[in-house]
Amino acid sequence: MRRPRGRTVLVLLTVATLLGACSGAASQAPAGGGQITLHALFMKQAAYSDADVKAMTDAFTAANPNITVVPEYVGYDALHDKIVTDQVGGSGLYDIVLMDTPWPAEFVKAGIVTDITDKIPADFKNGVFPSAWTAATYNGRYYGVPWINDTKFFFYNKQMFAQAGITSAPKTWDDVVADAKAIKAKGIVQYPIVASWKQVEAVICDWTQLAAVFGGANFIDAQGNATFNTGGGLDALKFMKQLLDDGLVNPASLGFIEDDVNSTMAAGQAAMALNWTYGYAVMNDPKQSKVAGQIAVVASPGEGSVATSGVNGGMSLAVTKSSKHPDEALKYALWIASEKSQEMDTSLAFPMWKASFDNPEVTKANPDFFAAAKVQFANLVARPVVPYYTKLSNALQVAIQLALQGKETPEQALNDVAAKLPDLQK
Repeated sequence: MRRPRGRTVLVLLTVATLLGACSGAASQAPAGGGQITLHALFMKQAAYSDADVKAMTDAFTAANPNITVVPEYVGYDALHDKIVTDQVGGSGLYDIVLMDTPWPAEFVKAGIVTDITDKIPADFKNGVFPSAWTAATYNGRYYGVPWINDTKFFFYNKQMFAQAGITSAPKTWDDVVADAKAIKAKGIVQYPIVASWKQVEAVICDWTQLAAVFGGANFIDAQGNATFNTGGGLDALKFMKQLLDDGLVNPASLGFIEDDVNSTMAAGQAAMALNWTYGYAVMNDPKQSKVAGQIAVVASPGEGSVATSGVNGGMSLAVTKSSKHPDEALKYALWIASEKSQEMDTSLAFPMWKASFDNPEVTKANPDFFAAAKVQFANLVARPVVPYYTKLSNALQVAIQLALQGKETPEQALNDVAAKLPDLQK
């Protein structure tokens, strides 16, 4: 989900050339003479960097000279409120906004995004991983063009594993615990695991991924009742607390987001972590990592009958109801989400297109990572797509922190949120 910044001029020129060759409706300038300006809101940390977006946008405007696109970027934690504030009253600035996996229900109910079900090309419907559509759909209707398909993978330091006599990557979370204890016992690193458990959406993502492994893929049942305070949701929180109590997770993780996880791994201060796709490039970059070349990645461990699972970190490009140019906005979204656009650079983000994973020209740079992603993308679990998700997430963030800090038991913390659920649903 989060991405590092920076691109070279050579990459930008190559991208512009590649995207200029894209075919389809976006390859022709729209009919009509007037100049059109579109405003698009992106997340600064996510998937494609601002330089990537600029390259895609430049290629689009070269093919559509009477459309100007003005991209704007904010951090993830500011994105939701920026969209909602802008769209209050139905006269916002933005034509295109980046919509996270749990937001479609809320944005549809609030009248922020446009139903584009009948305008999605067949190749998008059939060619994109089903998991990528979660961030674009609500009640069987399409409200966004999938743009990002991501989840948290398991990263580990091969050298530290070898020093501890560990010969293979963990396949289960029981293996993770055993490996962490072995690494700690040998004094290789004080805290073998680092995590992004700050009281923001990051901790919800880790908790969701673990909950799914422990059998809690659904937090809310069909009747709107809480299930996150029992079964997998409760077991996942207990597991997280136990890792802290056993000294296996760095306690600073309670203030860490994903970039901090990358920094800690890159400094050689941890042996294992969950993180989004972009972490691989950061941790193995000699310019910013002391352990470049030592970080490997596999599909996230499973447990019991669950071989692997990943939180759905997908995001879509939604046309706002306030847009005065919805057709042009959709054309732009389809362009930058096209297969060729997404295959331009796979070092920081995987394409959401199934065919890309069977294209050796695309996968040759890192075939093992592509193989892990193909498996894990088929086993993604979404945070609840409900109209009150933001209120629910905020409440759960507080509860999880209280439990991890030892101020409440996991049962108390989650039961408190469950008791508040009727009010959160209003």
